[in-house]
Amino acid sequence: MTHFPDDILALAQSIITDFAAKGWMVATAESCTGGLIAGALTEIPGSSAVVDRGFVTYTNTAKMEMLGVQEQTLVQFGAVSRETALQMVHGALFRSRADFAVAVTGVAGPGGGSAEKPVGLVHLAAKARSGALIHHEMRYGDIGRDKVRLATVGTALEMLVALSQT
Repeated sequence: MTHFPDDILALAQSIITDFAAKGWMVATAESCTGGLIAGALTEIPGSSAVVDRGFVTYTNTAKMEMLGVQEQTLVQFGAVSRETALQMVHGALFRSRADFAVAVTGVAGPGGGSAEKPVGLVHLAAKARSGALIHHEMRYGDIGRDKVRLATVGTALEMLVALSQT
């Protein structure tokens, strides 16, 4: 068993309970979190009724091949960008049977940051098959790799909850 903080497990539990009751499914597209969002959701018993699939697309090639992110987007805006997150979430939604998808791409650190894209910068997108969309640009700061990744998981789950209430 993975040890997620109680607040993340509570969010995951609420998603699994609510989505299962409504017959909804979710897909994840993860870069900097490496599958932790799907991992948090699948910690909850009964998650198989809700979690359709997860895409871990750590490389640009994986983002293009698995999610349909356009090479031009990666060249022009970079992997850590609003544009890439939006293409990732769109790809996850339409390459799955999910009703909702969430995507994250960022710089978890400790290295890899720049003045333009510092450590702790994460772009998140959540989208419903209905077309509703949420994007957040988070700047968690250089708080440590584990904290950036867990904060991203929490934000992603919060976005799924918010989107499901629209």
